[in-house]
Amino acid sequence: MSPLVPVRAALGGASDEQLDVLRAFGLPLGVAFQLRDDLLGVFGDPAVTGEPSGDDLREGKRTTLVALATRVLDARGRESLDAVLGDQAATDAAIAVAQDTIAASGAVEQVERLISAATTKALEALGSPLLAPAGVTELRELAAAVTQRVA
Repeated sequence: MSPLVPVRAALGGASDEQLDVLRAFGLPLGVAFQLRDDLLGVFGDPAVTGEPSGDDLREGKRTTLVALATRVLDARGRESLDAVLGDQAATDAAIAVAQDTIAASGAVEQVERLISAATTKALEALGSPLLAPAGVTELRELAAAVTQRVA
């Protein structure tokens, strides 16, 4: 959710209670968005994302995805992943090995569960009778767009 939504809502006369509902929606949705972005930064299709696959690995981003993978990898797996993280010159083959290592760790499934849980929490906030039905519909569409995106 854009940080401007509560501002616009406040300017539109939203009550403090309505703003609280919007925050209860926006915070977990923002987490879900970031987690999806982390997955796309490692596994995204360059034709769709516009960025090279594994770009977040080359940039050395220590995302939740990387942290979850690192937590369960053995020493060899961690060394293999660490060798690619932050290496701007990492070959596509090295990136593919790192992607396979992350996938084999189960971290992707863990991140998908986190996305699902955060999205559910966000959508639960929309059950409030304080929000207009038309606005709730748009916020549900926003939630789907940012959490189910492929680019």
